[in-house]
Amino acid sequence: MNERVKITPSHLSRQAVVYLRQSSAAQVEHNRESTERQYALVGKARELGWPDDRIIVIDEDLGLSGSGAVARSGFARLTAEVALARVGLVLGLEVSRLARNNAEWYRLIDLAGFTDTLIGDADGIYHPALFNDRLLLGLKGTMSEAELHVLRARLNGGIRNKAARGELRRGLPVGFVWGEADGEVRFHPDEAVVTAIRHVFARYAEMGSARRVWLWFRSEGLTFPLQLHARADIRWGEASYTAIHQVLTNPVYAGAYVYGKTRQETILDGTGARKQRIRSLPRSQWQVFIPEHHPGFIDWQTYEANQQRLAENTRPQPHKGGGAVREGGALLQGLASCGHCGRRLHTHYRGRNASPGYHCAGKVLVENRGVYCLNIGGVQIDHAITQAFIAALEPAKLTATLTAAERLEADREAALKQWRLAVERASYEAQRAERRYRAVDPDNRLVARGLEREWEACLKALEAAKADLARREAARPHMISQQERDRLLALGPDLVSVWNASTTTPRDRKELLRTLLDEVVIKVDRDAFAAHLTRAGRAAR
Repeated sequence: MNERVKITPSHLSRQAVVYLRQSSAAQVEHNRESTERQYALVGKARELGWPDDRIIVIDEDLGLSGSGAVARSGFARLTAEVALARVGLVLGLEVSRLARNNAEWYRLIDLAGFTDTLIGDADGIYHPALFNDRLLLGLKGTMSEAELHVLRARLNGGIRNKAARGELRRGLPVGFVWGEADGEVRFHPDEAVVTAIRHVFARYAEMGSARRVWLWFRSEGLTFPLQLHARADIRWGEASYTAIHQVLTNPVYAGAYVYGKTRQETILDGTGARKQRIRSLPRSQWQVFIPEHHPGFIDWQTYEANQQRLAENTRPQPHKGGGAVREGGALLQGLASCGHCGRRLHTHYRGRNASPGYHCAGKVLVENRGVYCLNIGGVQIDHAITQAFIAALEPAKLTATLTAAERLEADREAALKQWRLAVERASYEAQRAERRYRAVDPDNRLVARGLEREWEACLKALEAAKADLARREAARPHMISQQERDRLLALGPDLVSVWNASTTTPRDRKELLRTLLDEVVIKVDRDAFAAHLTRAGRAAR
């Protein structure tokens, strides 16, 4: 059958739309032949009888997928024109250029059948209102969608197979680089980068809170290495909470190779539009998990302990660890539970002295009024817990004061190391700028002036780094002598003095309590005007 027989004067009186699409920007840039073939369809429309003033080219969807995962303004415009019966012919190089999913494809051919619109490709002209043509168009659309599925299955299969061997090279977090061998992961060659990452884990082991680690970096004025993508250069900037948290939660830092931690899902928003979202999967659903794949900053057991501690800090569950340690004088913040209903107790402070207290969020009806299930002052309770805690630790002959002093020295030395490395980095940048300046032709003043300004800026940055290091070294406390250590050891067993010292903060006392306590259940006997405390201990860490 001659395809031109399907073209009537009614079709020629309307517009002929040439629709162009390629799946990605890389195809648009490199597959120029395909783009030229699609633009050449304008000549085919002219041969079929359409004048130039009624031929429209829709090419705003170049670089967009036709799978339906993204909105295509060009296809939406085409569908609207067909629905308004303004189009006599839709031309595309092949069906897959128009749509790779049956939802959009069948919507288009349904509208084309209602409005007497023809659809053409390299094989011929079709009228969707005719049974045989509609059957063929439907089959082509189904094959186009299936072809996309097959291509994805082949690509994903090869990717998963390589990832299962731990050889798939994806972006590594800051602190790691790929080696020359297949699947080889090595520490970053920059000592300053590695040192900064090690500080994160060391401070978290001491402080137990991602936020406190972040505040430590800020209080010390330390910069943190950042990298936008795997091929980008390391840049140093102010540490952010997000960067610290990502370091603590990424299993790559524990020496594990992981693939498939997330899954892309398509959902409908409130307006019915499709949106893509990334869903994090539990560890049991990770596609590839290879422990001890490469050297890590911590071992896997430490990583799991860190994740448990982070979870307790952010989402404390009933009868579990009570969240991150906060400021405030209430020692049982996050540890106290109601002995009547099992809820976790909240803290409050009253009076001029801000005396701590505990109350249960649950309410009961008393004389037609809602009252707290439990509401009790915390002064006597905290005192009783303190006495029991000190009595339990006194036989251990703890050297808490000496440990604190040594930790202070270690923290100060760690911060100074970062500043020394910053001076080395600034010195290297200044030397490199000098070499570039001296290598340029002196007569080329346009380039020489720019390199001279760069050299001067690097020298100023070096002087600033040296000044900061000198200032911090001058403020560094002196090292503890052997005589001072002996005196501190003599004071170590006197835990009561350490506990009551003005330099011991409520946060420090809470940290000490959590070394032995998981939970304290408080039950009030109103008739006897007494409170009963039951503690749940934990194994020593």
